[in-house]
Amino acid sequence: MLFSKFVDTLEKLSSTSKRLEKTNIIAELFKKVPSELISKVTLLLTGRVFPSWDEHELGISDRLVIRAISLATGISQDEIEKLWKQLGDLGKVAEQCIGLKKQSTLFSEPLTVSKVFENLRKAALVEGEGAMDMKIKLIAELLTNATLREAKYVVRTVLGDLRIGIGEGILRDALVWACFDKKIGFSYDAAKNELVFQSDDGRQKYNEYVELVQRAYDLTNDFAVVAEKSFAGEDALKKTSVETGRPLKVMLFQKAKDIEDGFSIVGKPCACEYKYDGFRLQIHKKADKVWLYTRRLENVTKQFPDVVAVIKEHIKADDFILDAEVIGFDQKTGKWLPFQQISHRIKRKYDIAEMAKGIPVIVNVFDAVMVNGKILIDLPFSERRKLIENIVDEKKDKIGVAKQIITNSNDEVKQFYEEALSLGNEGIMMKNLNAPYKPGSRVGYGVKLKPVMETLDLVIVGAEWGEGKRANWLSSFVLACRDADGNLLTIGKMGTGIKEKSEEGISFEHLTNLLKPYIIEEKGREVKIKPAIVIEVSYEEIQKSPTYSSGFALRFPRFVRIREDKSVEEISTIDDIKKLFAEQR
Repeated sequence: MLFSKFVDTLEKLSSTSKRLEKTNIIAELFKKVPSELISKVTLLLTGRVFPSWDEHELGISDRLVIRAISLATGISQDEIEKLWKQLGDLGKVAEQCIGLKKQSTLFSEPLTVSKVFENLRKAALVEGEGAMDMKIKLIAELLTNATLREAKYVVRTVLGDLRIGIGEGILRDALVWACFDKKIGFSYDAAKNELVFQSDDGRQKYNEYVELVQRAYDLTNDFAVVAEKSFAGEDALKKTSVETGRPLKVMLFQKAKDIEDGFSIVGKPCACEYKYDGFRLQIHKKADKVWLYTRRLENVTKQFPDVVAVIKEHIKADDFILDAEVIGFDQKTGKWLPFQQISHRIKRKYDIAEMAKGIPVIVNVFDAVMVNGKILIDLPFSERRKLIENIVDEKKDKIGVAKQIITNSNDEVKQFYEEALSLGNEGIMMKNLNAPYKPGSRVGYGVKLKPVMETLDLVIVGAEWGEGKRANWLSSFVLACRDADGNLLTIGKMGTGIKEKSEEGISFEHLTNLLKPYIIEEKGREVKIKPAIVIEVSYEEIQKSPTYSSGFALRFPRFVRIREDKSVEEISTIDDIKKLFAEQR
């Protein structure tokens, strides 16, 4: 399949904002893709060549892309940088430079989807001495053979910013349209931009297939796998299961206003557990192999050898996938430490053993997805809890099962809640005893009860270079939430809560250094940033505002902390914003 055909689809997607039209465009592409290419095309639509949980990344900065464009076109890096300052988009820069290139290629070959995919995979996998030069050559090879439009999307793929406005929901629905439209009995009316069903139960059937594809994605976190199974048929999708070593999305809980509200959502009696102030860890084990994943699906096994050792020694099962919260503790006082004290271990690459001794951690297991080959996601929570208690050999200051009570009494919940807070926990969880394990945010399965004002987890998508003493630092950070399809919606700018000096906390310099690799566009002092860094933000009030794409603005937003444990897919949604807005009124 020629890459130009794929680019035709990307151009169509970028030219419309209509959700159903985007879904139809992708579905029509899927129908034309040869079966052996379906996984590659699906991944490329996400702007990646590996699934989101895979630790391999291209690791190519905008500066390396500039070098690759220069190598492919013969245009100097200085000229390319000047053009970048004017256009603000390296994809458009590549497009123009290919048209202006000073050296002609006598034997260029048309790019294929496979060639682009394989070159980018090789670029991600190359290591050792000369790795950066090899990455540049692999990208330059693609650009040398690319047309103007192809060059634009090669570069945007390398930088992880296709700018086509598709999220998980659109990709999921496109698979339903491409694979099961005839079974369901529906078509897309382009003129009216709506679905037309052939029978009264068509909408119900449609929703059932959407849920089937969504379940497969929740269990695999890999749309390439889901696409292959969708084209293989309904039975293949139904057989999708979890695998050790491949993380799945964790189950998330919403916030309750108070104890009474919590009971109204999860029912009586319910399980109440400490909400530890640590970080979520998904623990996988198969035979002697252990994997540790954060809620962002990052593999942090190497950063926590102490946890690996504890898992091997104190969990009595051959293979499993467990959900846990890890907290640090002070060896002198015996007190539990807040999240900020241990969060930097997630990114640590060196002196890990020394850090593990300085800040030891405790593993608190609170749920199970699979134990000894048995998939547990459809079992009630009460049964999953019993299995955890049977396999976890609790050891003080090492590992335990999350402290729990089962009650239907408001007074007992209140007493447990106050006890949790007195020990330094964030609050408590209230859980439905009969609920299955379902990835994502599920109403009615459980809630969290916290005493503080609800903060928001937002992603930084833009900023401005400062002035005066902050001239070399980014400031005035543009924040975004997301909608149900994964599209990002801006909700305000933030500049307070960040320190001038690093010894006082997270500084402008520290945040600038974190964000620099993700800058994808610059225009004057303004920069556009690839959504990657999630932060927790407090605010005084939510107001309606036409200025931002969410329709809302935060009044006096203030930086609280970096959420290294959260992915962009887990940030606050526009529905969260609307709910908080209604409650405050």
